[in-house]
Amino acid sequence: MKKLTTLLLISLTVLVSACSNNMSSDSVAKKSMMAMPFGTSMDTDYAQQLWQALNNAKLAGNGAIETVPYKGQPPHGAVLETFSSKLSVAGHSGVVYVKRNYRGKDITRSRVANNRGKYLKAVTVMFKREKGYDPENKDWFWAKYKPDGSLHSNPKGMLLAGRVAKGMNMGCISCHRAAPGGDYLFNNTAAQLDH
Repeated sequence: MKKLTTLLLISLTVLVSACSNNMSSDSVAKKSMMAMPFGTSMDTDYAQQLWQALNNAKLAGNGAIETVPYKGQPPHGAVLETFSSKLSVAGHSGVVYVKRNYRGKDITRSRVANNRGKYLKAVTVMFKREKGYDPENKDWFWAKYKPDGSLHSNPKGMLLAGRVAKGMNMGCISCHRAAPGGDYLFNNTAAQLDH
């Protein structure tokens, strides 16, 4: 009887341990899913379609239209260029907001105007997706591209495309949520395109 009781206690301990390990891995998986609303393969595929549409519209890439660079601020860059337009991506037409982010040693607006390629470090984009994509955040799709169209990543290696930093205290969504007017745009030149 004593052997049977010991055996049952050992089995019960192993079972409880296995269940708690499974629960731990399940909760880790759930937390991981909640913490990763961006950078998925669907996000990166969509981001590449968006990049191609931006190139076709001459909003990014070689031969992109230019405007007068202006003084920027963190986190984007010391000098910026901003554009807004309508754009079609994967059969959906929406407003796009494109910001070219320039940085570098001894950067000035005139140096950027004369040599954009030397100073361009990122192209950050907000694209208004179809209704229901992310209603809590006005259905914006976010992407941060390198000058060649590949995606930047955060320090954890997650590609910056999709609902970037949703639910976090820092990042695209948390910063832009504070924009006046409730449209997530600090420089709202694109609002008229919604009508």
